[in-house]
Amino acid sequence: MQTHFPSGGDSAYGAGLVLAPFRGVRYDLSRVGGLANVTSPPYDVIGPETLERLLADSPYNVVRLILPARSISSGEPSARDAGLLAAARLADWMTVGALAADDAPALYVYEQRGTDWVQRGLIGLVRVGTGAVLPHEGVMPGPVAGRRELMKATRSNLEPILLVYNGGGSVSEADGNGLTGAGKTERAGAGGHGGTAGPASRIVDEIADGRPPLAVAVTEDGVTHRLWALTDPDAQAAIETDLAGRSALIADGHHRYAAYSELRAEMRDGGAGDGPWDYGLAYLVDADAYPLRLGPIHRVLPRLDPAEAARLAAEAFTVTPVTAETALDRLTAAGAAGTAFLLAGRDGRWLLTEPDRERLASAMPPAASPRWQALDASVMQELLLAGLWSIKDNDRDVLISHDADEAIKMAASSGGTAVICNPMPLAAVMDIAARGEKVPRKSTSFGPKPRTGLVLRSFDE
Repeated sequence: MQTHFPSGGDSAYGAGLVLAPFRGVRYDLSRVGGLANVTSPPYDVIGPETLERLLADSPYNVVRLILPARSISSGEPSARDAGLLAAARLADWMTVGALAADDAPALYVYEQRGTDWVQRGLIGLVRVGTGAVLPHEGVMPGPVAGRRELMKATRSNLEPILLVYNGGGSVSEADGNGLTGAGKTERAGAGGHGGTAGPASRIVDEIADGRPPLAVAVTEDGVTHRLWALTDPDAQAAIETDLAGRSALIADGHHRYAAYSELRAEMRDGGAGDGPWDYGLAYLVDADAYPLRLGPIHRVLPRLDPAEAARLAAEAFTVTPVTAETALDRLTAAGAAGTAFLLAGRDGRWLLTEPDRERLASAMPPAASPRWQALDASVMQELLLAGLWSIKDNDRDVLISHDADEAIKMAASSGGTAVICNPMPLAAVMDIAARGEKVPRKSTSFGPKPRTGLVLRSFDE
């Protein structure tokens, strides 16, 4: 039985946020063993060591689908070839029963629980193209194309994007974007109840607190993941009504959402009309009930010698050598006073502070808002990378890491330079999104991120 998608273009549900039920594709644990062994973090936070561990965990680990090119040792296949490889694996896993579709369309209640925090939300299909999903971060064509080709080949969404919205206030209290501002989201910031839950979140809590879960996994980081299927039509309708006048910020998954949009446009331009490409898999969290954390994303420049990087940076920054033991603490303290970066490599650590105002002003795009120009990410992109180091921001010359220690190891192994950053203020992210601007790509790391592989979405179900 296929999930029915309403037709009628972008106005089928109106202009607000839509999270539609679907028949999820999930692992049959009687065939694959423990759920923790077949799931993974999101594709873009998996480093080399984590990848090797995931591949060793199970021949059915979802990383073999989301990173097919990295799960084989022979060469680097194109995005299209990698997609075909993933599609063949997915079809085989469905055939042998390792994966199977649920019987009824559902919204999936999802809970993540750590030692001192909890996050809950809904996994469903977000309507693409309504304007209710707000990006705040730039993307690069290469990764978008890779995710798009993977979707086309597998006819699936293999992992959800992470969306955040303010559900505690009424829709009439929201701003023009359907968001009630950054204050409620920022004040708690570490997961767990931070304020008044909205109607959809109250339904989520009722289910999570009152029913046995459909699936449970405890992952290597000690986090417990639990999943429930919400199939009741009345509860689904209540959630639809609550979300109809709201908007959501993309917290994680800008490249995947851009791939959703590109695939939808491609199919419609080809005359396909309405279809499963009008929706994409998403995990929606009410930030008033469960505030997210916002962490930094670091850069690794494998072809830039760290001592040379520090020498060039001194043309526009105060550069202070620091010890490895105190470097990260010094960066945090300096960030409280203004823009600061830590350069790290085989030969040492250098703290960058107090960028020269004239050099900074001349490096910035004149059309950018003062708020955008003041972001550490903007200073790094425009003044450090492009201005002082003459490095173009691309996947070959500028690598990313969500973990400072991993970034420093990557730099040391390549003889390059790691640029360690402080987290971006959430208020700045919300303000820039509300203005229609986008921060530089891969500048924000919202979390906790959803585990990949708990529930997949097939276009054919």
